[in-house]
Amino acid sequence: MGFSLSLQVLSLLHAVGWHCKNVVEPHKFEDKNEGWTGICGTHYPLSIAFIVVNEFCERFSYYGMKAVLSLYFLYFLHWDETTSTSVYHAFSSLCYFSPVIGAFIADSWLGKYKTIIYLSIVYVIGHVIKSVGAITSVGNHIAHVILSMTGLSLIALGTGGIKPCVAAFGGDQFEEKHVQERNKFFSVFYLAINAGSLISTILTPVLRGGVQCFGGDCYALAFGVPAALMIVALVVFISGNRLYKKTPPQGNILLEVCKCIVFALRNRIRNRSPEIPKREHWLDWASEKYSNQLITEVKMVTRVLFLFIPLPMFWALFEQQVMNTNRQINNFLLSLIFQFLNPLLILVFIPVFDFGLYPLVNLCRLNFTIWKHLSVCGFLVSNFNFKTGDVDEALFNCFQSSIGCFFLLYSFFVMMKSSFFYRFINTLEWDVSITLGEEEFTTVNKSYGVSDYRTLPRGRYNNAKFQMKAEVSTLKLGLLDFGASYTVVLTQASTEELQAWKIEDIPANNVHISWQIPQYLLMSAGEVMFSISGLAFSYSQAPVSMKSVLQAGWLLTVAFGNMIVLIVAQSAPLVQWAEFILFAMLLFIVFVIFSIMGYFYISTDPEELADKGNEHETSSNKNMIGLVTRKTKL
Repeated sequence: MGFSLSLQVLSLLHAVGWHCKNVVEPHKFEDKNEGWTGICGTHYPLSIAFIVVNEFCERFSYYGMKAVLSLYFLYFLHWDETTSTSVYHAFSSLCYFSPVIGAFIADSWLGKYKTIIYLSIVYVIGHVIKSVGAITSVGNHIAHVILSMTGLSLIALGTGGIKPCVAAFGGDQFEEKHVQERNKFFSVFYLAINAGSLISTILTPVLRGGVQCFGGDCYALAFGVPAALMIVALVVFISGNRLYKKTPPQGNILLEVCKCIVFALRNRIRNRSPEIPKREHWLDWASEKYSNQLITEVKMVTRVLFLFIPLPMFWALFEQQVMNTNRQINNFLLSLIFQFLNPLLILVFIPVFDFGLYPLVNLCRLNFTIWKHLSVCGFLVSNFNFKTGDVDEALFNCFQSSIGCFFLLYSFFVMMKSSFFYRFINTLEWDVSITLGEEEFTTVNKSYGVSDYRTLPRGRYNNAKFQMKAEVSTLKLGLLDFGASYTVVLTQASTEELQAWKIEDIPANNVHISWQIPQYLLMSAGEVMFSISGLAFSYSQAPVSMKSVLQAGWLLTVAFGNMIVLIVAQSAPLVQWAEFILFAMLLFIVFVIFSIMGYFYISTDPEELADKGNEHETSSNKNMIGLVTRKTKL
């Protein structure tokens, strides 16, 4: 399937290229004012088609593998839930920390094109090793673990390493004057990401469960198809080689940036005397050693990174929502449906926003800048969590009883608490000691003795133990659900085996899961504005020599957001509705601060500032080039 898709994609791209070549010869298109290579006469370069298809296939590969990864840990490697969750989140975090490595290689050494090629090969090797590790006949359990961890490490390095490079490389294909077209490209780029996520999340679990191999679920096939799609991504990307505009690396730029910052700080500390004149910006203290252009570029990067500081809170709330939804929806089908809902809504919202909302805002002559996009989406998503918390709290208090209110997921209904109430009535002629799970329940007296109500977590109790005299009998009590109250009456059958009646005194309460859909609408709308605006902003405000670096900085906000969720979950476990409200309040406060920071931020043109820096390269005193802000120095 993957290789068939590869051939179709390549045929389509070459057909488009041939058609557009007849409409406008590459690099020769001219309108009244400018020369430009475009797809069928537009200002969109043909090369971006290869980049977008590459991103679609790569995201299909990544999310397809990830869709069955937790199941692979639980049912193939036979890890417990704690270990599986820890490794899963460690892998996800590594995927968002490794972009720093890819950005360093791209901007300082190989350039974006070669970095994408080489790390994609690493990515493919990781997928192949992961697929081999899922074959039951290959080695023992230790071999499977070693192969799996090796494959995942290479995948994390590959996918994370190319993340900042692909987006920045796509932006490089546009001239600086075609800002609107470049911003539209980032919308299409993000649409390709979610299209790949949506299709792979549907297809890969079907391959795992619907196809049997090696005597069980076919994890090797479920991991092999993403590997094939990554090969497709690599082939498609290489096919556009002659069309790409390739920006050469600028040397070891990251090392120079670090040295410049350290020198400026040291020089500032050495010259604390009141007699020494102050300089406009603390980085101007590096002017004795470093060029004006480098200092200006470092100022640009530090200003943008400073603006990124509050943003991990958005991703923390986003990740927290995903984790809590999975925790609520203890049903594979419904969990899968809600995994589809987010990328599906994004695929709908991107064209609605680009061709409906944003043009309408422009018609109203509102200055809706990128940082305002980010601020609005932050408030949208904080409102999402407030509403989710309200639903959860309302559910928690809906049943007027001393027992409390709990919720069952049945069909399209949401589970809300993880315990149930139960008691036993003993009609036998002797006392009975009862053990459920790992907990010894109680001893119930003979002749219609009645136990107190107790609580246990929801689950299937198919091995309840009852000790009578010197004998131990077991009973299958089946599923004991959220919020219900049960009475189990012990009886004696003529066959001398213990029997019981299970009576549901209070049914589990429920609420329709569609109450979560409005929150998902807000969250998806916020994500569209946040992610696409962030990609465009990171590219437009980065110096030419550090485009990948700032893309990596943007991706690091995701990594730190995941870390916030894990830290809060481990250090201060809260009831679910309180956790929603806490994160919503934090995000609201953070984005109020971000809005203030964004107000004082003035967008800059990297090329214009670089030229300005070169014009003033005459003396150390003239090396104090400041960036325009509203009464602030960032």
